[in-house]
Amino acid sequence: MELAVQASSLADRAYVAIRDLIVSLELPPGSLIDERQLVESLGIGRTPVREALRRLAQEQLVEVFPRRGMFVTGVDVRDLARISEVRAALEPEAARFAAERASDEERAELAGLSDQITRGANLMGLDERIHRAIYAAAHNHLLEKTLGEYYVLALRIWMIALDRAEDLEDAVEAHRDLVHEIVVANGDGAAEIMRAHVEDFEQAMRKALVSV
Repeated sequence: MELAVQASSLADRAYVAIRDLIVSLELPPGSLIDERQLVESLGIGRTPVREALRRLAQEQLVEVFPRRGMFVTGVDVRDLARISEVRAALEPEAARFAAERASDEERAELAGLSDQITRGANLMGLDERIHRAIYAAAHNHLLEKTLGEYYVLALRIWMIALDRAEDLEDAVEAHRDLVHEIVVANGDGAAEIMRAHVEDFEQAMRKALVSV
């Protein structure tokens, strides 16, 4: 049992590390994945790395071509609208559930993240941490998994135009009101603010992508 847990932990570490390389565009869209190089650079065995790559393939970040190899999937900015449609439908419900179901510890964690939102902070890092904390506080593992995958797909598109997004700070700072509604257990208010946030964020990114 201990060996199985350890293997799972290594695969999780490999998954997060490779996912971050893909999302940050350090592994660019369309690039060939060198499994041996990943094993060496991550310091993780071949089996956990392969398991991580299989998981990333299921999440559409990696694709496998027989006899050609494994590649990072391409980015189609037109997918942003489709991804945002899914997020606009599901994220408000996650916020509503979080407001209704979050534990005292989860509400305190969200409040702490909200306090970190300041001009000049790593806003995208905070955006992801807040969204993932909300997904977890919704206490629905299927919803958490689905939204986590769609968030990553959206984030990779956002990274292409991040330095051109003029309205990004305003969009991320809207989290303060969102977190407040969750902390005070106002499900309707949390859902309404989340829906507006997802839509406003998409608009900010769409404007930035036009200039790419």
